[in-house]
Amino acid sequence: MHVVCKCRYVVLMCFRGFLGKVVANKDSAMKRAERGKLTLSQMIPEFDAECVNSASEQNVNLPDGFSVRSLLEELRERSTVNANVLQTAATLHREGLLTGVLANRWVDDSGCGSSSGRLLNLLAGHFDVVLQSCRTGHRVPEADLFTSALTQLGVSPNQALWLADDDEGVGAAEALGMTAVFVKDLTEALKQAIKGEILPAVCSTETVSHGYVSIKPGVKVHYVEMGAGPPVLLCHGFPESWYSWRYQIPALADAGFRVLALDMKGFGESTAPPGLCLSDLVTFMDKMGIPQVTLVGHDWGGSFAWNMAQCHPERVQAVASLNTPLFPVDPSKNPMEFMKTVPIFDYQVYFQKPGVAEVELEKNLARTFKIFFRDTFPRGVLFHVCVCVRACVHVGGLLVGLPEEIPRSSMLSENALQFYINQYKDKGFRGPLNWYRNTERNWKWLCSRPRAKLLMPALMVTAGKDPVLLPVFSKGMENLITNLTRGHIEECGHWTQMERPSELNTILISWLKDTHNNIGVAMTPKL
Repeated sequence: MHVVCKCRYVVLMCFRGFLGKVVANKDSAMKRAERGKLTLSQMIPEFDAECVNSASEQNVNLPDGFSVRSLLEELRERSTVNANVLQTAATLHREGLLTGVLANRWVDDSGCGSSSGRLLNLLAGHFDVVLQSCRTGHRVPEADLFTSALTQLGVSPNQALWLADDDEGVGAAEALGMTAVFVKDLTEALKQAIKGEILPAVCSTETVSHGYVSIKPGVKVHYVEMGAGPPVLLCHGFPESWYSWRYQIPALADAGFRVLALDMKGFGESTAPPGLCLSDLVTFMDKMGIPQVTLVGHDWGGSFAWNMAQCHPERVQAVASLNTPLFPVDPSKNPMEFMKTVPIFDYQVYFQKPGVAEVELEKNLARTFKIFFRDTFPRGVLFHVCVCVRACVHVGGLLVGLPEEIPRSSMLSENALQFYINQYKDKGFRGPLNWYRNTERNWKWLCSRPRAKLLMPALMVTAGKDPVLLPVFSKGMENLITNLTRGHIEECGHWTQMERPSELNTILISWLKDTHNNIGVAMTPKL
């Protein structure tokens, strides 16, 4: 079964009463514009005249200063797509189904069509076919527009499903032999259609732009990029890559941000110089022409983001961390000695001796990543797997005692598994493990830096079932950060971006929008 979804232009929703009668005329300015016979700038004066004539015939008093142009400009900024539509398209793609959008639209030659461009770009990134009535000469519910969509998708009418919220479109689709469904509550209908959890859109190596920045001789940073707007930089943890943000990159880009996700040093296609290298990120931003950025980190990436915010606050507009709290630097307490006293950090002690953990983790990459990337509570699966973080020094390994054959978690698709295998099969785990082996060196360096409260907006997202980075560790962060927002996902383990992507995206996007809407006001000095 293939699916064709209808995306009605939001402007049509505002016409009721006499305006509806004007629009309903097949020779109206709007209908001609939707067929591509008029552009928007040509349509508006004709539509204004039609409204005046219709009002006169119906004895309707139009408001003073009535103008179709002002109405359209007001609605232009509200033009958006139901997030459930995009999430459903992503889920259907993962099931091997094709999707399409048929939109009754006109050619926007107003010179203010940025929102139209964003809308079309958004749809094109999520659907296999996007047809605009003004480009085809036909509009929904005309049969030719349906037929064109079916042809481009390469399916027959009896293989297609049409979802719409109007009887006319349903009738037209059924007349062609398509299965058609009239829906009142689109969100609920989409949930029923896919019979399961709606996951956000996911990006792949082919759907993002890749770039490399040379920091200095022998040091380069690989990153991927999507979207336009205020820059948001994503920093991953161990043992991951930029791809761990695959559910967040499209969502944040769709929300109006320029998203850059790094391969952190020693991971993926980025090189592995020693040390904390916050200065490398400053150089990266300089060469990318980014004066300030919002940093979002997870695991080691969260620690990196907090350190960057403390040491280079002038370059960090806002900062967020998933799972990893801001631990205040204590010059009197060597972190490695402290970890030896805390059982859940035993794995970090095990990682210290070069070559030991590499042998264990590289022996069978598929098994390693199947063990690492697991849901907290695999739905419908009784098989439980957990790495031995508390006693691996004593037993001689992180994966000791676990079966050789490990089932793949629902959180980890086969494509994702192969991606991680390909990332690690040549370079191995040495670079990523060196993050743990630099702990003491980084601590000494941070002790030499001035320490003050963070003043920029900050977000701390805790996960209720993370076995290592416990939510309680974030207690007291308000004493270190003056503008802290909190988010919490109770039924979530360590791999927050992959395990609960929808909940996380909601938290991140809400915070990012609030932060960037308020930051100009909050940071403007009073003269």
